[in-house]
Amino acid sequence: ELITNVSHDIKTPLTSIINYVDLLEKEEIENETAKEYIDVLSRQSARLKKLIDDLLEASKVSTGNVNVNFSKLELGILLSQALGEYDEKFANCNLQVVLNKSDDLLLVMADNRHIWRVFDNILNNISKYAQPNTRVYIDVIRRFDKAEISFKNISKDPLNISGDELMERFVRGDSSRNTEGSGLGLSIAKSLTEIQKGKLDIQIDGDLFKVCLTFSLKKKKKST
Repeated sequence: ELITNVSHDIKTPLTSIINYVDLLEKEEIENETAKEYIDVLSRQSARLKKLIDDLLEASKVSTGNVNVNFSKLELGILLSQALGEYDEKFANCNLQVVLNKSDDLLLVMADNRHIWRVFDNILNNISKYAQPNTRVYIDVIRRFDKAEISFKNISKDPLNISGDELMERFVRGDSSRNTEGSGLGLSIAKSLTEIQKGKLDIQIDGDLFKVCLTFSLKKKKKST
């Protein structure tokens, strides 16, 4: 409740700041230094808004205070759609996706919105922290009665941390904190996966970073 209330209280003046910065950007300002100041205000206020939104979501998800609408979904199709959204981002980082997808239909019972957010958080993490000019390997397979999706990439920064530590809130793999981000993305992805009765694991081997998602396959109805 404290996180939710404080976040809402911060959002009100922040919205005002963002609106006034937007108005300043539309003004014809000739002073180049002033323009740079406005750019910084715009960038940092947007970053703060993202942090507050992530904090609110992490708070809700970790306490189970979210609605889950289970329906039959095909993981391979959803993943392909999510990858399509990241074509440009990956191209800008010179990241080549190598997708190995099973021909099997991987039907699971999950929430479409939450699965999309899990994929989005993982792919966003890759776009920010993967070593440019490398490959990203994604495997979508059936393993017995489970559907597994693994994401593997090479980190551009040394990872002196375990997978479990990295999934803790506000923890990031880059020690310098020069990159933008709240450190909540993987924690939110893990919590959203778990409320859909799935599992998210992170494995780190040197600079190799791997995220593995596991969901139970929907059981076929027995014919009578």
